[in-house]
Amino acid sequence: MRKFRLGIILKHVIPFVCEYPWSVFCTFFFYTIGIVLSDIISPLFYREIIDKVSASSFGPGIANELFFLIGIIFGIMIVYNIVFNIGHYVMAYSQSNIMKRLSDYVFTKVIQHSYSFFSNTFSGGLVAKMKRFINGFEHIHDTIIFNFWFIIVSLVGIFIILFRENYFLGLLFIGWMVVYFTITIFFVKYKLRYDLKEAEQDSLVTARFSDVITNVLNLKIFTSQKREQESFDIITKNQEKARRKDWYFNNFQVLVQGVLMMVLEIGALYVTINFWLDGTISVGTVVLVQTFILSIFGKMWNLGKSIGRMIKSFADMQEMVEILEQVPDVLDSKNLEPSKITSGAVEFINTSFKYRDGQKVFHNFNLKIPAGQKVGLVGHSGSGKTTITNLLLRFVDINSGSITIDGQDISTITQNDLRSHISYVPQDPLLFHRSIKENITYVKPDAIDDEIIEASKKARADEFIIRLPNQYDTFVGERGVKLSGGQRQRIAIARIMLENAPLLILDEATSSLDSISEKYIQEAFMEAMKGRTTIVIAHRLSTIQSMDRIIVLDEGEIVEDGTHEELLAKGGYYHKLWSHQASGFILDN
Repeated sequence: MRKFRLGIILKHVIPFVCEYPWSVFCTFFFYTIGIVLSDIISPLFYREIIDKVSASSFGPGIANELFFLIGIIFGIMIVYNIVFNIGHYVMAYSQSNIMKRLSDYVFTKVIQHSYSFFSNTFSGGLVAKMKRFINGFEHIHDTIIFNFWFIIVSLVGIFIILFRENYFLGLLFIGWMVVYFTITIFFVKYKLRYDLKEAEQDSLVTARFSDVITNVLNLKIFTSQKREQESFDIITKNQEKARRKDWYFNNFQVLVQGVLMMVLEIGALYVTINFWLDGTISVGTVVLVQTFILSIFGKMWNLGKSIGRMIKSFADMQEMVEILEQVPDVLDSKNLEPSKITSGAVEFINTSFKYRDGQKVFHNFNLKIPAGQKVGLVGHSGSGKTTITNLLLRFVDINSGSITIDGQDISTITQNDLRSHISYVPQDPLLFHRSIKENITYVKPDAIDDEIIEASKKARADEFIIRLPNQYDTFVGERGVKLSGGQRQRIAIARIMLENAPLLILDEATSSLDSISEKYIQEAFMEAMKGRTTIVIAHRLSTIQSMDRIIVLDEGEIVEDGTHEELLAKGGYYHKLWSHQASGFILDN
């Protein structure tokens, strides 16, 4: 089980609270005034009324005094309602802004992680952790103010009044509070383990649910509903057990707290009545003590529940904090240089790389691609083709050697700067659930309509876009599911047309398309390649016949290098791959 680290959680929260010092101060200030007026001062005047009613006979004088006291109580009510409402508005301002800043902070920190981080993390679980982090802060903030602070102010005021009225009553309250808080701390310490376990199980449920929904097409195709239901049932059963244990422990805590409150109420009532019988205190004071006890009971009862919710909120926040504490796999250099990339000449120099799981891909790998050259990369799965793409885009970093573009080491410029000079089209380009126009202009938000249409025409996308009901304002659905694979590819090509970066990478971008769609896409790609250094990763060798150069990879090494005709004439590895093609696909041995 993970270790609870309160200090680490606060490290990620306190700086944002400190951005609103006056709002936070005013929140506590106005609430303090309201609590003192409603819980401390107001009961004193009620006591005076009770003492006068019980000790005096009716007459004009006593009536005036009673009405005067009622007037004072009415005035107190008006004032504390005003200050409470001021406190509410001030708190709403600061809390909403802090939650907004925390949301921005988490978003910024999360998207700084490398692509491999997201490949190994459930998106649904990540979203759930972020949501619980923000909601956890809200619950903790509310608990600190409405429970802890209200109780502290009330208890201090009550102790002062009780010690002034009767020394023994003051000691009785202090003794009871020491016992109560000691037992509460004991419960908090042990309840935390249950909260952490429940939060962990909740993340697993959310992650599995998101994974199945994302891949619902597989569920339908392979008729795996029953298997997925059984698997989900096991996960939710573990969650139910963790939740039930947490609730059982909380119920036991409430039971103990209830017993302690009963002891205080009976004990205080017995003591105050004895003092009244001895003539030490008045009837009003007996009522005052009971009023204070009821006030404390209400707050302490809520405190017991609130402490449980607050600890659970800390447990919920910790999962997100653990991600915030992770150092991204790929970081920008501390000694950055301005970008010098202009034409896109690529060179791998004695490059070595292995994945974090120990899988070795390259060792002293060398590759040089002159500016403007169109290069095809081929080879069986695992030969290193996609790894070259990942290294060029710095989705992962090399272990040794260097990679340069136009003679500049790509590690010396920011990742954003590097990628702004590379146009990349993956095998299955995912689109945002936004309009076609927004997806195309994602690389250039300030693009004018003429630029968008021109890029779309070059990508052979305009012809299908104008037939859609809302044309460029058509929403494409989550991940672009409302469009066909070929249409998504053409939208992606229109995007890179608009970007016009000097280096173009196509990662098996036509491998999943039908022949007609491939024809359109190939025409669009040829248009996109004009004037750019281009790297094409392909399984369909027919798509790279026209490349200036074809590089054949096998187990992280270049085994052949030449044009399509030259490599066929050699009768080697490439010739073997070509011979094994059937209907445009490679048949591995």
